[in-house]
Amino acid sequence: MRILILGAGKMGAFFVDLLSFDHETAVYEIEPRKLRFMYNTQRFTKLEEVKEFEPELVINAVTLNHTIDVFESITPYLSKDCILSDIASVKTNLQEFYEQCGFRYVSSHPMFGPTFANLGQLNNENAIIISEGDYMGRIFFKDLYSKLDLHVCEYTFAEHDEMVAYSLSIPFISTFVFSAVMKHQDAPGTTFKRHLAIAKGVLSEDRNLLREILFNPRTPAQVKKIQNELDILTRIIAHKDEKELDTFITRISNNIK
Repeated sequence: MRILILGAGKMGAFFVDLLSFDHETAVYEIEPRKLRFMYNTQRFTKLEEVKEFEPELVINAVTLNHTIDVFESITPYLSKDCILSDIASVKTNLQEFYEQCGFRYVSSHPMFGPTFANLGQLNNENAIIISEGDYMGRIFFKDLYSKLDLHVCEYTFAEHDEMVAYSLSIPFISTFVFSAVMKHQDAPGTTFKRHLAIAKGVLSEDRNLLREILFNPRTPAQVKKIQNELDILTRIIAHKDEKELDTFITRISNNIK
């Protein structure tokens, strides 16, 4: 299959490495310097080159705030038989774009990234495939992710964004709060050091990703849950209520079993 990857960032490079030995691949990137270390693949900086390549599948791996703009710029150069795909962490507005674009499409979300995941060993990681999409496109990504030993789930667009609001925004927000009150420690404990390592990883993520996760329309409801639990814990601490503290710890312990 002729596969075009849009964007030569970390995830774009990952998909090139993953696909280039079994498929004819090319990467389109408007910044030529980012293509310097792309091997075993064709490298494009002009849309006319994309047209000549005639991809059968396009994987959009650009930053979230440019996903739809890049799709719109490239679709005039694609055959109508080409399948569009994205790996966006938040699917806001993508369903509407796909439904009016006139192309077959498939949307997925590898639930891992280069910050924390070992891209060479992903058997403990997950991937999501959106159920509203082209059947053959879904089969392609299901086979691809299964070969990586990923646990694959199918969700609708709405279910996906609801899940992301929970599974990404809560740890991101918790990390932000930790970082906001943190100060240098000369002799940090083990727990502190582990939280610090997580915070450094999250805050090194692309700012566009952080913004899109936090601005997901479903995120405010998750923030409210955090605020409610902080209110409960603050009240328990203020009153030194041992019984309520035991009840609180038992409840949250059950949540993580």
